[in-house]
Amino acid sequence: MNPAEPSVDVVVVGCGGAGMTAALAAAHHGLDTLVVEKTGYFGGSTARSGGGVWIPGNYALRKAGVEDSLDEATTYLESIVGDEVPAERRRTLLARGPEALEFVRDHSKADFVWVPHYSDYYPEAPGGRAGGRSVEPRAIDGRVIGDELARLHPPYMAAPVGMVVSQANYRWLSLAMRTVRGPLTALLVTLRRLFNLALRRPMYGMGPAMCIGLRAGLQRAGVPIWYDTELTELVLEQDRVTGVRLLRDGQPSVVHARRGVIVASGGFEKNAEMRQKWQPSPATDEWTTGAASNTGGGIIAGVAAGADVALMDDAWWGPTIPLTGGPYFCLAERNLPGSIIVNSAGKRYANEASPYVDAIHAMYDGEATGVSHVPSWMILDQRYRNRYVFAGLGPRQPFPGRWYKHGTLFKSDTIEGLAEQIGVSASGLRGTVTRFNEMAVTGVDSDFHRGESAYDRYYADPKVKPNPSLAVIDKAPFYAVKIVPGDLGTKGGVVTDERARALRPDGSVIPGFYAVGNASSAVMGHTYAGAGATIGPAIVFGYLAALDIAGSTAATDAGG
Repeated sequence: MNPAEPSVDVVVVGCGGAGMTAALAAAHHGLDTLVVEKTGYFGGSTARSGGGVWIPGNYALRKAGVEDSLDEATTYLESIVGDEVPAERRRTLLARGPEALEFVRDHSKADFVWVPHYSDYYPEAPGGRAGGRSVEPRAIDGRVIGDELARLHPPYMAAPVGMVVSQANYRWLSLAMRTVRGPLTALLVTLRRLFNLALRRPMYGMGPAMCIGLRAGLQRAGVPIWYDTELTELVLEQDRVTGVRLLRDGQPSVVHARRGVIVASGGFEKNAEMRQKWQPSPATDEWTTGAASNTGGGIIAGVAAGADVALMDDAWWGPTIPLTGGPYFCLAERNLPGSIIVNSAGKRYANEASPYVDAIHAMYDGEATGVSHVPSWMILDQRYRNRYVFAGLGPRQPFPGRWYKHGTLFKSDTIEGLAEQIGVSASGLRGTVTRFNEMAVTGVDSDFHRGESAYDRYYADPKVKPNPSLAVIDKAPFYAVKIVPGDLGTKGGVVTDERARALRPDGSVIPGFYAVGNASSAVMGHTYAGAGATIGPAIVFGYLAALDIAGSTAATDAGG
């Protein structure tokens, strides 16, 4: 080792939710820790997210009186994930999750509350909960980190200054004037914003709130962050990872890690070449809402160090609208009544309100049938537009002209005219709309069972009877909105064990090498347990990686 090259106990690669949790836990256990971050910002994709955390049995759920059990959660993950992921990883996530979240609460400025009744994504599965297990960060004052606030990763969608919308708020805001809670929630959000502006208080919610809280913890722990520093290679000595090769401000450097390297550098959603190699077709890096810096550098370095990879063909998918300002992840819009999604033949092919990963799996399944589902088209009528928020636009608010010019949106006074504009069968689309309208009247979607799951109904309209997710499409003009297979990030990455240790293809451990977050293969396998099933495991395994390096794998006093 060159004595001129710096040496620390632990190097953490990446400054998102997983990396910051790992660094915080390592520092708490007395390890000299350095965080290296490719960009000039902290937060990564976590800062661009809704900030949900799926960790069953955590303190925020208990505080809210939500009854859960380890046995039920274990049954649930077993039923939806199955053998795709080793049972020990799943069990560890659930057994150690509450401890990890308490550690974050006690050693950072991040705190969490239950998102009321945000259903698990498969609530009818064994062990699933219709009342939900997801929690989200409390709003936080950005001044808690001082000038470092300028380094918070830019948001996915910028909110007006001082406005904080929680996940719990979003459900009611999407319904606008359809419920009493809609306008009351809007009034509350507006009043809070005015109060924050009056006090010149920069408040943040969702993913940014979590990242600010974690960053405050790193400041208090004295953990340095090297920004604009990119991992190029893991240093190997006798088959052990002992450091990292970096480009810091464009200059090559080496940092030695006496105890271990934790790679938390995100997925490869912004790497077009990797997406073409691994992912279903058509694939592009233009439909993701993940951070622009997520080009798979940590995964590539891991493979070069001998690591195995898995789930490279999958992602945290979601139906996405390719808008002029960038992709829009379509969430509540799909559950609301008075809309359908059709393929190139003008036919429905899945439950539009299904969990977003499933919706894209169904979209890609169409490519094997010879009837393309990419792009798909969301069909809606003026009644829908009069009632609901759509992609940030209020009810009755005209769609921007640039959406039409971009080819994302089409409009016609007839279903047949709409079909002609988007290039699908007019008779096919007419037949689909006619059949859907008949089912909407009865409230039973006998084709795809939309509205039967508690998840389908979470974002639906409770005023619509008998099925809050079904309403007829018959009020002209009619609209078609392009839907493509977007994502929040990729799922594939380095294969790890229950201690977040990187594994070779033969199952052996690569000493000194840990991978967490989207740099590792997802503990959720090909599915998605509930809101926050990306960030929850990122926190847990980031925490456990640090504990393993510290030599402490037994349960600890999180407040110690």
